[in-house]
Amino acid sequence: MAAVQEYQLEPVARIGGQVTVPGDKSISHRALMLGGIATGTTRVSGFLASEDCLATLSALRALGVQIERPEPTRVIVHGAGPDALHAAAAALDMGNAGTAMRLSMGLLAGRPFASTLVGDGSLMRRPMERVAGPLRQMGAAITTHEGRPPVLLHGGRTLQGIDYTMPMASAQVKSAVLLAGLTATGHTRVTEPAPTRDHTERMLGAFGVRVERAGPTASLKGGQPLLATDIEVPGDFSSAAFFLVAGLLAAPDGLRLRNVGINPTRTGLLTMLQMMDARITVHPHGAGLAAVGEPLADLEVHAGQLRGIEVPAELVPLSIDEFPVFFIAAACAEGETVVRGAQELRVKESDRLAVMAAGLQTLGVAHTLLPDGIRIPGGQQFAGGTVDSHGDHRIAMSFAIASLRARAPIRILDVANVATSFPGFVELAQSIGLRISCV
Repeated sequence: MAAVQEYQLEPVARIGGQVTVPGDKSISHRALMLGGIATGTTRVSGFLASEDCLATLSALRALGVQIERPEPTRVIVHGAGPDALHAAAAALDMGNAGTAMRLSMGLLAGRPFASTLVGDGSLMRRPMERVAGPLRQMGAAITTHEGRPPVLLHGGRTLQGIDYTMPMASAQVKSAVLLAGLTATGHTRVTEPAPTRDHTERMLGAFGVRVERAGPTASLKGGQPLLATDIEVPGDFSSAAFFLVAGLLAAPDGLRLRNVGINPTRTGLLTMLQMMDARITVHPHGAGLAAVGEPLADLEVHAGQLRGIEVPAELVPLSIDEFPVFFIAAACAEGETVVRGAQELRVKESDRLAVMAAGLQTLGVAHTLLPDGIRIPGGQQFAGGTVDSHGDHRIAMSFAIASLRARAPIRILDVANVATSFPGFVELAQSIGLRISCV
């Protein structure tokens, strides 16, 4: 079946009901990788069956890991220990998955064999030196093409633990260095300038690895064994974000999002929306998912008037993937919203600042694009028009949510990559009342 290439949306003023979003992409990637180098059988439930995560699964199989998938969201990983990986017969294709590529660099840097990592057109344009640099400091031999993929890990080097202070907050860089530290001698320490996602540290703990935390520094000792465990993947907060904003714009009787992971290093958007006077009630699930240390909750949202804010700098790295849909909320708020310090958005699947600004302009939303952010006056409504998502899944889904405050139909081009993170998005959106169709 041909991939869906565009969305067509008719304006709708009212939605409601309840949804359960797919499993967390970040946690699904990590469960496969750590299960692959653990000793024993790891069973993963709630696995995100997206193209990104399936790329990680295929890469691990190519490296010699036996993986069963009896159901789309259930995976059984037969780990044979850290030394069981072997050279793949061909380059490892990571598709559109930046997480898969960057974490794999750390996972494979200290192996005795060479590996080549490639991806689709979008991923081949994304920067990889931010990961390659610290791994070289550990002793890895890595070649990139002008800082971008293909990435060649030459292998056969003994890694040494390092003390690395990241110049920019990045969970992917932190995770890659910690994963490389598993095969390094001595201690590996990573200090971050601002808090970032800590799924890697939590999951390493679930697999029996002792990770110490002292302020902004995470550290581990190399050579620790990983023991298989069972992993239950929570709903992806980044996927829930689209419906969170949808409910705030058009659910006067409420919209409930079930079983969402609310790891505090992921929920910057939740904090920002609460600062905007959003009507959000968090219903925690007791201890959450104790096996991986991930808190879980239902989120109940009601439509109401939002107010513009200046986003605090410390929230930016905690909400980097959610900014596209946050811009939609900001356009509908009362008063100005300002985002700064978000230059990381320029090196995601697209230059998300530039592409979102272009889409806002197409739909008649006044704004000022900044080098590291955006200024949106608020109090606006979206006109109809055709938006080019430039193959960026989060931008495509964000402008779908804009249809809830649009005066005319919206057409969104180049949406096939939504499947990289959110299979079933259209059907779920339709179930709560969005008038969305695929062409």
